[in-house]
Amino acid sequence: MLSTDTNASIGIGALIIFIAMILVAGVTASVMLQVMNSMQQQALSTGQDTIREVSSGLKVTHVSGYSDGSTITQLGIFVSTIAGSSDIDLDHTQISISETTKQVILDYSDSLFSGSVSPSLFSTLNSSNMSSSTFGVVVIRDIDSSCTLSSPIINSDDLVVLIVNTTQCFSGIGTRTDVLGGVIPEFGMRGIISFTTPSAYIDTIIELQY
Repeated sequence: MLSTDTNASIGIGALIIFIAMILVAGVTASVMLQVMNSMQQQALSTGQDTIREVSSGLKVTHVSGYSDGSTITQLGIFVSTIAGSSDIDLDHTQISISETTKQVILDYSDSLFSGSVSPSLFSTLNSSNMSSSTFGVVVIRDIDSSCTLSSPIINSDDLVVLIVNTTQCFSGIGTRTDVLGGVIPEFGMRGIISFTTPSAYIDTIIELQY
């Protein structure tokens, strides 16, 4: 009587299952490595963005106003970068400013730029060219000449003045008026604008925030 030996077939089945497990483990490991690599790159990118947001930005050193005797017709917002900040491009910077009844958002216009003050701050730029949505730039200090008409970039130790025509924005700013806002860079901390206008305009140039 012939006997049937099934040991070989059982061994082949076990081998097939073992190979399949190795293939599944290999595919799983490959997927896990790809996911871990993607997460690492995302974490690095997020970390760099966070560092840039925290360590960069603008500060408003002070704000001056030009008065015609009854209202403030122009604002001069003095800004510089905070300590350790990356370069800030004013072409991608906005000014948000509001008084009692109205808020405006202003962008830089390359037709409103001066590399120096001449003859005086509020007469350097032609304010009639400013609208309720644009601001001008007057350079006070720029050691490395990084701030130009077409590329208004400021960095460490630079000081510029952002000129706003408040007649266009608010029909002028009257006395005893609360003014709030900020200079908002593309990334990083914003410079804060916050002052209350005096009860009377005696001088032509008025220091509003310092």
